[in-house]
Amino acid sequence: MRLGIDWGGTKMEIIALSEQGEVLFRKRVPTPKDDYEGCLAAVAGLVEAAEADTGKTGTLGVGIPGSLSPATGLVKNSNAVWLNGKPLDRDLQARLGRPVRIQNDANCFAVSEATDGAGAGKAVVHAIIIGTGCGSGIALGGRAHSGANGIAGEWGAITVPWLTPEEFPGPDCWIGHKGAIEYWCSGTGFQADYEKKTGTALSGREIIALKRKGDPAATDIYRAYVSRLGRALAMSANLLDPDVLVLGGGMSNIDELYEDLPAAMAPFIFSDSYDTPIRKAFHGDSSGVRGAAWLWGAGES
Repeated sequence: MRLGIDWGGTKMEIIALSEQGEVLFRKRVPTPKDDYEGCLAAVAGLVEAAEADTGKTGTLGVGIPGSLSPATGLVKNSNAVWLNGKPLDRDLQARLGRPVRIQNDANCFAVSEATDGAGAGKAVVHAIIIGTGCGSGIALGGRAHSGANGIAGEWGAITVPWLTPEEFPGPDCWIGHKGAIEYWCSGTGFQADYEKKTGTALSGREIIALKRKGDPAATDIYRAYVSRLGRALAMSANLLDPDVLVLGGGMSNIDELYEDLPAAMAPFIFSDSYDTPIRKAFHGDSSGVRGAAWLWGAGES
């Protein structure tokens, strides 16, 4: 049995999967915000509940909004700031009495989609989250690729490439960069761009509904978004040349993106042709927790 935990800023979720990927158990609890010890206890409680319900002991993988530093073994770059500087893997292993594998949540997303999702069977999967924030993960041969410094896939921290004169230098982002993908290609940035141009605050869903009715302002904002996301994906294509690009998060539910992005990417791709598919995540919001479970491959224990 494979246990996976998606450790989010507001909720923690556990899933128990069979070796064939069938869901055996699932449960969510609120994340004890700003309470590291409370979070450790919550993880232990979720594992206990899953194993009591299934009558089985499982391997455990955990996806977190951050990563473990190879230099120190401590959590870094987490927007759940109370995790930063903590020896999370060691603390969880001591509490649970078993090995624990920890990865960035975007890497878990990539592993899920590479295992039995939109990228199943593909050697190189770049999985991109375009939701409240923006991030990405890379799976190579179905396994998470963290990189030598634990920062592989930190795509959102990069400035949108090929900025136009009107875009330069770009808005400030919480990560300290101007014009970052994290800002401009997220749902949050999409909404902020509309509000800045129109003076009206609307949800992404409302903006897209207006765009589909032919509203000029909403159409312009959508076109600008596609251009920026297309340039950001073209950078991934040039650097990584993945076998598939998988999109998740709220913005991935805009069906028009899959029709419009290839043309937006094409002028910036250093190749005479490019036909890599762009697909919506097969497992949707469940990909993170499923990928955490799949951090342990078949036959591993």
